[in-house]
Amino acid sequence: MSRKNIRTCKLKTPFENNGESSWAEYPRPQLKRASYISLCGKWSLSVLKNNTEEALGEITVPFPPESRISGIERELLPDEKYIYRKSFVLPDDFNKGHILINFGAVDCFAEIRINETPIGGHNGGYIPFCFDITSALKTGENIVEVIVTDTLDTDFPYGKQCRKRGGMWYTPISGIWQAVWLESVPENYIKSLKLTPSLDSITIETESGIAEKNVTIHTENGDIKESFSGNKACIKIPSPVLWSPENPYLYSLTLECGEDRIESYFGLRTIETGKVNNTPCILLNGKPYYFHGLLDQGYYSDGIYTPASPEGYLWDIKEMKKLGFNMLRKHIKIEPDLFYYYCDKYGMIVFQDFVNSGKYNFLIDTALPTIGLKKGITHTATKRRKSIFEDTARKTISLLYNHPCVCYYTIFNEGWGQYDADRIYEELKKLDPTRIYDATSGWFTEKKSDVKSEHIYFRKIKLKADPEKPLVLSEFGGYSCKIENHCFNLDENYGYKTFDSPKSLSAGLSELYLSEIVPAVEQGLCADVLTQVSDVEDETNGLCTYDRQVIKVEERTMKIIAKALNKAFEKKFTV
Repeated sequence: MSRKNIRTCKLKTPFENNGESSWAEYPRPQLKRASYISLCGKWSLSVLKNNTEEALGEITVPFPPESRISGIERELLPDEKYIYRKSFVLPDDFNKGHILINFGAVDCFAEIRINETPIGGHNGGYIPFCFDITSALKTGENIVEVIVTDTLDTDFPYGKQCRKRGGMWYTPISGIWQAVWLESVPENYIKSLKLTPSLDSITIETESGIAEKNVTIHTENGDIKESFSGNKACIKIPSPVLWSPENPYLYSLTLECGEDRIESYFGLRTIETGKVNNTPCILLNGKPYYFHGLLDQGYYSDGIYTPASPEGYLWDIKEMKKLGFNMLRKHIKIEPDLFYYYCDKYGMIVFQDFVNSGKYNFLIDTALPTIGLKKGITHTATKRRKSIFEDTARKTISLLYNHPCVCYYTIFNEGWGQYDADRIYEELKKLDPTRIYDATSGWFTEKKSDVKSEHIYFRKIKLKADPEKPLVLSEFGGYSCKIENHCFNLDENYGYKTFDSPKSLSAGLSELYLSEIVPAVEQGLCADVLTQVSDVEDETNGLCTYDRQVIKVEERTMKIIAKALNKAFEKKFTV
């Protein structure tokens, strides 16, 4: 059967709301201002080709045009441009001096105009950007235009997007796929906030044109109020409460600088490697901790890259915690800030991948390593691709720095786009030494990495510990169970071992964990990452369906597995 004749199904999630945008929640909880106007909702969309513009109708932002709930459901071709337009009127008391327009993410190249005046541009589909639009505004109605191109240029990070989707490759997206909003700030405002925790203090670094600052930290025992001059202060926290998945305690804070005031939060936690009983392990808050996780690709049957509402993120986090997991490996995608906020708030650790760039080679990057040829391969990279990948990696670290949930970064996954791994490890580790770095997840290891990272599919899990580095099984499983009426591809199926019912899937996972993963923990395994949270298009190897309507595994079975893993880990690492 040709791919053109394959039947697919439109699956509705529980998070949909009659096509209206539900993304009005403040999109940046760690730098929150009272001035806020959401521009999510209805925009007009046109396509420009051969200098001819054709109206496509209304699109609901922030859903990509390729998605069903955007109202467009159309792919952007390489020789086309999308033109988004929206009008807005500012309230009389909104302007405090300057008006900023914020974009969570636009894939992949964006030009911004206000009232036909060019404001600026941005390249890359995963990093937020902001422009001061004050000088282009007028009294009454204003028009914002966003002109988008996306050629799937592989010099830019692009993740699992592919024009010829199928199997482990998914429908590509383009355009605005995260929140858009306006805020107003005074002449001298807080441009950045960096929060570095220890077990009993928080170091605050901020950039502003005014030296004097006032901070208030809210605790159960009363407020801590301090003033400081300059851009940095370290504040001790009496009777500190540490952040962990079991107790995701967050301190809220208020920072005032001149006429500007922001709200934020932090968690007190540390993450590092060490040795206990002469065995390498990962230490959370100074103690050995077992990370029991799932691969999380962040795809949804409603909005593809963007769930119909933030409730989609909450559902994934809470349901996976119910099943006994304490970690999600965010796979080759950077999410909106709200995702990480919910992980902070509800206690889900994130192992964050950088987003791959470069062309993928199935033989070199997957087939040969899967059968055991895991050494000696690296890819060439142009100066342009290197510059883009490394700049995006640095911006990713800056973007996620304040989130206590983010404990671990994966630089390269399974050799895809891999180059200069040792050099990049050293540069990123120096930039943010407060996280764990997995330089080469799966295979093609070089010398520098904080962990030994293995992927195992299609064979028995037998791991060899490293005497100096914690052992991480960063992918395994991929067990498939296709649920009737809840599958995207009606004719084909993709997974690594097939089960015919949720009951048999639960039994298969129990056998896999108890007979192969628990013994590995007894030998020093510190973290496991099962493939995966949900089905994604052709893939049916999720613990829940692509539409999030069915959880395929038994909660009781999964909790027994989690308990067995923790028991084995505690026995191995009891001090």
